[in-house]
Amino acid sequence: MSEAKATKGAAADGADGGSTAGADGGAPGSARPRRRQARGEARIAQLLQAAASVFCTSGYTASSTNAIAREAGVSPGTLYQFFPNKEAIAVELGDQLLNRWRDTYGAAFAQSHIELPLDRMLDAILDPLIAFNCENPAFSVLMHGSEIPGRITEEHDTLHATMLTRVESVLAGYLPYVPAGEVHRIADMTFMLFKAGLDLIMAHEGEERAAYTQELKTIMFRYLDPLVGDYARDRAQHAP
Repeated sequence: MSEAKATKGAAADGADGGSTAGADGGAPGSARPRRRQARGEARIAQLLQAAASVFCTSGYTASSTNAIAREAGVSPGTLYQFFPNKEAIAVELGDQLLNRWRDTYGAAFAQSHIELPLDRMLDAILDPLIAFNCENPAFSVLMHGSEIPGRITEEHDTLHATMLTRVESVLAGYLPYVPAGEVHRIADMTFMLFKAGLDLIMAHEGEERAAYTQELKTIMFRYLDPLVGDYARDRAQHAP
């Protein structure tokens, strides 16, 4: 969220523009712009949280600005002081979630995980990715809906390609002598297994969600372990 946007929204949130000295004795009015900006940021966060809830409940297409305003406990007029329409809300929420997702998978795909045994590597990578999606269900709604704004779709496509590259990088560490094309196919299949399993995980809660998470790890381990094991044994046989 840019400072200019937050400040504009805060000013529209009903704060006056008086010029009296700030409470801390600073320059006239110096404290008030800061308070207005803080109120504006808080209101934006409130609206985005409400939008996330409404998108998850109703889907993006069926959601409306009136429903978002109602969920946030504000008037539609207040919402329009910060966002001109539903698409603008979705783009802002999508940007925030995408940034947090980049941080999450960036840490999950740490190169140091190559040093872990396969089962522990899967835990280290999958656990934070699954946790993020479970904690932010609006992320899936905004990334996969058919009516989602094009900007979000484009950024998601770029993100998909970047994540696939990360998967290839990790697997290449386990399969250093495998041709790049074959590693790519293995990575592509692994990524698709993750996406399919994540859909099932997101569709359940509690113990069932935990059970599906374990099923996904088991499937991915059973797919990758023979490959990693075969190439490891082959290397050992041909070692000098």
